[in-house]
Amino acid sequence: MEKEILEHRLNINRRKFLSKLSLGIGSIALGSLLIPDLFSGGESDLDVIAGLPHFAPKAKRVIYLFQDGAPSQLESFDYKPKLREMMGQELPPSVRGGQILTGMTANQKSFPLAGSFYDFKQYGKSGLWVSDLFPHIGNIADDICMINTIYTEAINHDPALTFFQTGAQQGNRPSMGSWVSYGLGSENKNLPAFTVLLSKGKGNGQGVYSKLWSNGFLDSIHQGVQFSSSENPVLYLNDQPGISRQERRKMLDKLAELNEMSYKEFNDPEITAKVQQYEMAYRMQSAVPEIMDVSKESDDIVKMYGPDCLVPGTYAANCLLARKLSESGVRFVQLYHQGWDQHSNLPMEMAGQAKDVDQASAALVTDLKQRGLLDETLVIWGGEFGRTNYSQGKLEKANYGRDHHPRCFSIWMAGGGIKPGIVYGQSDEFGYNIVKDPVHVHDFHATILNQLGLDHTKLTFKSQGRRYRLTDVAGNVVKGIIS
Repeated sequence: MEKEILEHRLNINRRKFLSKLSLGIGSIALGSLLIPDLFSGGESDLDVIAGLPHFAPKAKRVIYLFQDGAPSQLESFDYKPKLREMMGQELPPSVRGGQILTGMTANQKSFPLAGSFYDFKQYGKSGLWVSDLFPHIGNIADDICMINTIYTEAINHDPALTFFQTGAQQGNRPSMGSWVSYGLGSENKNLPAFTVLLSKGKGNGQGVYSKLWSNGFLDSIHQGVQFSSSENPVLYLNDQPGISRQERRKMLDKLAELNEMSYKEFNDPEITAKVQQYEMAYRMQSAVPEIMDVSKESDDIVKMYGPDCLVPGTYAANCLLARKLSESGVRFVQLYHQGWDQHSNLPMEMAGQAKDVDQASAALVTDLKQRGLLDETLVIWGGEFGRTNYSQGKLEKANYGRDHHPRCFSIWMAGGGIKPGIVYGQSDEFGYNIVKDPVHVHDFHATILNQLGLDHTKLTFKSQGRRYRLTDVAGNVVKGIIS
């Protein structure tokens, strides 16, 4: 029965393909954004056809608020009063268990436990414990699912960050947004399926780089499109002076004819992908200015996100832009906020970082909810790993740092069919090891794809003789957080 359904879907989309083909290569470029398998650069499987999900989705799109540099779970969402009680005492060897440390603390002779400088309180009906650094996120406690048991094998920033974005610690793999674009296509023919927004906070930053939103071995049409805060939010989008819209259209039509000839001769799918990109850029010329215009946002919305939402390039402005992009049908909006790498002076630096993101993060969830969009939009907040429960370097009551900790940390999710108002998983009383319901990065990815109606084991692409997927050869959907 499943095979018959698959064949039926394939026949329907073959007819769509042939109808597009009869209109010429320019029309193919417009229509094939939703036909990833028929225009793929490798030996792709037929598991994903014409942007159709494998099963009924609970979310249509994703907004990923990535906190680059790894915020400490112990000063944010994983309340550990035991660390305050044992402030300055040595981390018990039995807790550490011989874990490999980074080069920054491996030679420390002492590992003094450091309790949070900031107090915690409980919020909402769920009683979620939240640090005083994040009162606005505390106020949406009943809308979010807090996962306190995310873990990874990566202990340094570059591989850990790459792992969260691509499912592999090495580069040159498709990012999660590219996989979603490949699997589902775009909801809006005038905007890309995958967009990227960058901001930088007051703290010590870790860099971000284009490999994090790369299409890898997928067709280049699936690469993330970066929006900037400059006068031209998308580079090379505007026509050159003296070229009219009509002239631009004629040029693209002629270029499509030449590319069609090249495609027939060389059969290189990147030729088709390039035409798709030209056509997308042409359509984006009218769509992007409207998306970037926040002048029509009400005073209540500006007040909700905070005054920085009117300052291009800030975290708050990018959160508001993420809502506008998602509302307009962009499948995957990836926001990177840099500055969370607090190896020293954590109490002061983290306070500044939290102030940058707390209000706008909560506002985004509230804004989506009041527009009736939260149920179909999955919002994610978190970094690439956690922070140690002991101090890096000298411990003082109001001044300490924390090293990288991959074994156990916090990420929260909201909307998109995720259970609201719950805490999933439990770390030990030291906040060092997981004692209940671990969630690996591959599990995290599998669950995100599941909410979009995609089976992570079937969303595959054959390249260099091997079938690849976002979750590599592992990953289980975390059913305990799905409503």
